[in-house]
Amino acid sequence: MDLQFAIAQKFMASFIGTTPSPAIMRAIRERQLAGVTLFRESNVRDPGQIRELTQRLQYAARQADMPPLLIAADQEGGQLMAIDKDTTPFPGNMALGAIGSAELAYQAGEVIGRELAAMGINVNYAPVCDVNTNPQNPVIGVRSFGEDPHRVAELATAFIRGIQSTGVIATAKHFPGHGDTQEDSHFTLPIVSHDLERLNRVEFVPFRAAIAAGVRMIMTAHLSIPTITGLPDLPATLSPAILRGVLREQMGFHGVIITDALTMKAIRSAVTSASLSLDAIAAARAGADLLLFGPEPFDREEVFQNLAQAIHRGLLEEADLRYSADRVLRLRNSVADLPTPDLSVVGCAAHRAVAEEIARRSITLVRNRHGHLPLKLEGETPIAAVMPRPVDLTPADTSSFVKPMLAEALRRYHPRVDEFLISIDPNPAEIAALREALRSYPVVVLGTVNACQHPGQAELVRTLAKQHDRLIWAALRLPYDLQAAPDAPTYLCTYSILPISLEALAALIMGHLSPQGRLPVTIPDLYPLGHGLSDFHHQ
Repeated sequence: MDLQFAIAQKFMASFIGTTPSPAIMRAIRERQLAGVTLFRESNVRDPGQIRELTQRLQYAARQADMPPLLIAADQEGGQLMAIDKDTTPFPGNMALGAIGSAELAYQAGEVIGRELAAMGINVNYAPVCDVNTNPQNPVIGVRSFGEDPHRVAELATAFIRGIQSTGVIATAKHFPGHGDTQEDSHFTLPIVSHDLERLNRVEFVPFRAAIAAGVRMIMTAHLSIPTITGLPDLPATLSPAILRGVLREQMGFHGVIITDALTMKAIRSAVTSASLSLDAIAAARAGADLLLFGPEPFDREEVFQNLAQAIHRGLLEEADLRYSADRVLRLRNSVADLPTPDLSVVGCAAHRAVAEEIARRSITLVRNRHGHLPLKLEGETPIAAVMPRPVDLTPADTSSFVKPMLAEALRRYHPRVDEFLISIDPNPAEIAALREALRSYPVVVLGTVNACQHPGQAELVRTLAKQHDRLIWAALRLPYDLQAAPDAPTYLCTYSILPISLEALAALIMGHLSPQGRLPVTIPDLYPLGHGLSDFHHQ
């Protein structure tokens, strides 16, 4: 194998534009890169545009007489959807965790895989296999199936089998486990201080299950585990002890290891070609097969040449590079005969029915002390519907593209619903103004988004709970929000702000749906894992 070609198999490149840039087309034809990642903010408009884009990229690979490119996207469902327009809107992993059905997890993976294949995408950076044991986790949260490692393993492996049944490659992430962190690795390096006994008992469980289920790719996490590496400032992505020692040797993973984006600040504070080269070399030396580069501009050729220099100077083993390139080529060849469904499957009625079932079965009624649910109203009794304007709380978030639809969902069942949108962390003046505006409403339906992490929202909940006897409170993302006002009498969880979840929430509130979901996490000092179905009588 030509050395230059072997180096090119390390590159999961990116570009900016909804059509292929001249630079990426040259890199595919002349450098014969392994693949590209499509990003929501850089490359995505709609399914038809994506299919045309992927066809042009693959045409460039065929011109170079190469196997198909790996073309990847983050299509997790819920909080992170690289492609949201016209695709099936799944509520996400924690909603699946609230149901606990491996069959539905499989169906969700199958639908997502089929829709990606129709658009020409053959790698999904999903599912998240992290066990979310930390309520303050700012980057995983509802992207996880929950806090029970064995339940996470069961649902993740079902999701993986569903994706890979369509020929699309699934990716278990973020190894060795990002669930118990209080920092966001997009901005800084989290440190996980657990010993090997705890890691084997919790964090590693879903990844072992994913390997046993035949997952084709595993993505690394930019976090530090000093108990394994001995170094508090060494990311797992750059650690031979973690990638080669734990993942390859102890767990027996023979598939492709891909890094998380090397442009994240857990790796560096500034993106330059020189710093990217250093980390690319370190990640390759640690055992990574594919290097994931984000859409930030940098000199790709300089990184390529620096990797070549590292081999010539003995910093990287040439034989190891060739073994790694062989793994990547086998993966590329495996998608050569990937079925391409008609584009009409994207967002079709059958697919949406699966998502609707997940949304409806996941709504969790945690508390109904005063029996306010189902809501009984006379005539045109006014309801106030309050929720934050959707924003992205981490770069791994596409919430800002979601239309706030709590009021609209409630209007399907009641003629008089007024909408009030608030900021994600309202200040005292905003809270006071809203309190006054809501004074005359006999019923307030309040949706919160991570109130447990936003003091302004927490204060708003407490304020409205004092003023309104009939306050129907729903956590629209993290279920831990109840900690903000532990005495609130009515509390539900949706795990998602997507319209499909808010429609299910409205149906339950108005008595057209019975609650079935159970908490997939523990609300500290309040409710244990699995609590739900609290005092509800279906009309």
